[in-house]
Amino acid sequence: MKNFQRLSNLTIVFKFAITVSVYFEYFDVLTRPVNLKELNLSVEEIENVLDLISLLATKHKVYYLLRPNMIDEKDNIFMECAFVSESDYLVSSNIKDFRNSKLKGFLFQPVTPGDFLRIWREKNE
Repeated sequence: MKNFQRLSNLTIVFKFAITVSVYFEYFDVLTRPVNLKELNLSVEEIENVLDLISLLATKHKVYYLLRPNMIDEKDNIFMECAFVSESDYLVSSNIKDFRNSKLKGFLFQPVTPGDFLRIWREKNE
């Protein structure tokens, strides 16, 4: 998530980033039969949500690969997205892998969605 902006006294927004790799990882995970059943959504509804995210997100191209030896190799695409977008935060429900000591020196902070909401509220309320 990149830079909070205050548009008026009543409206506070934030920017979020996406890459092609992140989009397709979301699609792959969300359209698995077990997830479709748990979410009670169709593939078309998932596509609609991802289309909306793509419309609203700042799109970034990754011209290089960061390979910080994450425990889960698929987490590397999220690291690349946060790095190329110069994000302040990498928001994930699974941050234990992102808190690996090899990640020191990156400008973004891995946080859970709950922590991000708390930080956002502290800065904006």
